[in-house]
Amino acid sequence: MNLPVILIVAGAILAFALLVILVGGPSAGKAKTRRLAMVKDRHAASTEAVVAAQMRKTIQSGRAGDSSLTNLLPRREELEKRIRRTGKNWTLTQYMFATMIVFVVATGAMLVVRAPVLMAGLVGLLLSLGLPYLVVGMTIKKRVAAFNSRFPDAIDLLVRGLKSGLPVTETFQVVSQELPGPVGEEFKGVIERIRIGNTMEAALQESAEMLGTPEFQFFCITIQIQRETGGNLAETLANLSDVLRKRAQMKLKIRAMSSEAKASAYIVGALPFFVFGVVWTVNPSYLAGFFVEERLIIAGIGGLIWMSIGAGIMAKMISFEI
Repeated sequence: MNLPVILIVAGAILAFALLVILVGGPSAGKAKTRRLAMVKDRHAASTEAVVAAQMRKTIQSGRAGDSSLTNLLPRREELEKRIRRTGKNWTLTQYMFATMIVFVVATGAMLVVRAPVLMAGLVGLLLSLGLPYLVVGMTIKKRVAAFNSRFPDAIDLLVRGLKSGLPVTETFQVVSQELPGPVGEEFKGVIERIRIGNTMEAALQESAEMLGTPEFQFFCITIQIQRETGGNLAETLANLSDVLRKRAQMKLKIRAMSSEAKASAYIVGALPFFVFGVVWTVNPSYLAGFFVEERLIIAGIGGLIWMSIGAGIMAKMISFEI
């Protein structure tokens, strides 16, 4: 049995072992702490304690699919928040399992085509770390774009409801029922948080942090200022809707003007890797020194560093703040 087959089998066994650990139950210490908290919640007398207990149960039920190994991740809370922002029912355990699958498949594919072990490991590591992160980022970006495209319509619906005499919370309920997609989901979440005892400002701010978009942050600030100072909320929201529509138009203009620079950046950045792949396919021995000789390895790493710096500079040049 040759070396690539051995490495593939070893990677599959390692992935299976990690999967068994991932799907394992929680530790005994955490289970004991959770039981003590449940006993305290059962005998809680104040309304605030009951609400806090209910929120704690909701959070624990949402994390039921995660295992103890995910607690070892650095910045776990930020990664969980990023996964929740996708609007999908994905868990951190599934994210880690997808990362392992990508590593095993990519490394095995590189070894099958007789690539060097170092190259196969680096490619597998880069793909396993980058591909799931990229998929999550694209899903978040798609959801935020869908939210921003329909958000002015939601504000117009709020304005019509306020002008007809409905309170703000009732107009939120109307928006959650009438508008499908991310807009309705977010307003539904706001209504649910208000019903369990949160203030309107806190419920809106939680959605704003989850979305991470300035458009909804403008809306939260408008609501908060109106509740503190008073005034015609319907007229203020109508002006905000007009501003958001003009902001979206400006973004489309900037995207059209910077599309040529983005295309050039993509071509220049992908060209060295494309040429390397073509030459490797035609004559692998010609580039084998990049994985053996120290001087060529240092030169290759230096080239990757300078390409990364150049890509960062080009990204900053075509990034515009509105």
